[in-house]
Amino acid sequence: MNTTELLKSFCSAVERRDGQAFASLFTEDGVYHDVFYGDFKGWAKIAEMIDDWFHRTARDFRWDMHRPVSDGTMLYAYYTFSYISTLPEAEGKRVGFEGVAMMTLRDGRIAEYREVANVGPAFVELGFAPERTAKILAKEGAHLKQQPAFRRHLS
Repeated sequence: MNTTELLKSFCSAVERRDGQAFASLFTEDGVYHDVFYGDFKGWAKIAEMIDDWFHRTARDFRWDMHRPVSDGTMLYAYYTFSYISTLPEAEGKRVGFEGVAMMTLRDGRIAEYREVANVGPAFVELGFAPERTAKILAKEGAHLKQQPAFRRHLS
């Protein structure tokens, strides 16, 4: 599957709430590191993430990938993502954010998915209390500090 087809299938599966199709894009031991919900490893857990976690408090997803770049082992793409929140404080608003998807590829499938996302505007749109936003952002900061690529920045 070429990069364009992979990204189209990736976004389409999320929008259709098709966890099995989404999971099939990953290697059997693949990992999806979600900026909100954490890590999901293996086909069953990745499918569950889409079918349950993503759609638990949201509906009508839209996900678009833009300007992909790949060397065959890594794939990067700028994305825009939105959904209608069903959280009480969001009052049915469409919220969205932008980010960069980083995928490690193996044998034509995704072995690992990571993202960097600008979630701040979404939290404001969702009506999250400042304390809740601070808790989520602190978790992201702690995750960053655990990354090998960030080690030099800690000293």
